[in-house]
Amino acid sequence: MNPALLAAPLPDSYGRLLTYLRVSVTDRCDMRCIYCMSEDMTFLPKAEILSLDELARLCASFIRHGVRRLRVTGGEPLVRRDVMGFFREMGGWLGRPDGQAGLDELTLTTNASRLAEFADGLRACGVRRVNVSLDSLDPDRFARITRRGNLARTLDGIRAAREAGLDIRINTVAMAGINADEFDTLMAWCGEIGADLCLIETMPMGETGEDRTDHYLPLSDVRRDLQQRWTLEPLSYRTGGPARYARIAETGRRIGFITPMTHNFCESCNRVRLSCTGRLYTCLGHEGSTDLRAPLRAGADDVDMMHHVRAAILRKPRGHDFLIGRNADDPARVTRHMSVTGG
Repeated sequence: MNPALLAAPLPDSYGRLLTYLRVSVTDRCDMRCIYCMSEDMTFLPKAEILSLDELARLCASFIRHGVRRLRVTGGEPLVRRDVMGFFREMGGWLGRPDGQAGLDELTLTTNASRLAEFADGLRACGVRRVNVSLDSLDPDRFARITRRGNLARTLDGIRAAREAGLDIRINTVAMAGINADEFDTLMAWCGEIGADLCLIETMPMGETGEDRTDHYLPLSDVRRDLQQRWTLEPLSYRTGGPARYARIAETGRRIGFITPMTHNFCESCNRVRLSCTGRLYTCLGHEGSTDLRAPLRAGADDVDMMHHVRAAILRKPRGHDFLIGRNADDPARVTRHMSVTGG
């Protein structure tokens, strides 16, 4: 078979086709955000991390079987050495003719701390859109949330991305008592710089040293509050992920809401996550995963690898099982950090 041709697609047992892969290239990060990591993280040994060539091979197999959107995540993807080589290789899958395997979109999630260095290169690789994690425009608060981030450096990265012609979505985790008083400011600022904003409910993943029960903020309440000051017009616009969007009439930009806790959005899930260690997670909110590293390093060919992938996708659950405030001994509790899975 010509490897450029589209192979058999990847359905789960509920008839949902896999078209979107999020791949983590590293578990390391130069920040320690309070909802994502503990302050004293122990990162994985390098021997457990797939090489960029191994990750590229796995991604290529997914693309040949119908994946059309590829998002590169971490940790912080841009701290991985030689990561631009991976972007160049994945960018080669963009713009293929109909009937051939290829990508419609190659995107990145980043904290923007190194985006100023890489923005032009990413554009050259075919990246047209980036998601930037930014939870506050106040320098002191930003430092408290990220534990070691520098707001000026992140804003420099966002500025460079705009100058490179990249579309930007600002991702903000909504946290009661921490940044709930900044949403109006963020909406206005995004309007000024021409970026979309996406608010995200905090998700109970891994121990971070913070009590997320105290900080949990339902976005249904946030939206109701925002609508007292802003005109939010519902949109059918989608980016392939779980965000549901509205147009902000006053700025002309979009605001998205990701609501894993107040609204289970799993009925149309088309996504899986590949970790930097080669574990395939078919649901962010479940611990179950499939090890692809062992067969890959044992010499399995692409056909054998896709047998493992197809079996894993058929076990994909109907929906996630997140619940704020689970007891530590609850077997349904998700203990891995978001940085291990990939954002």
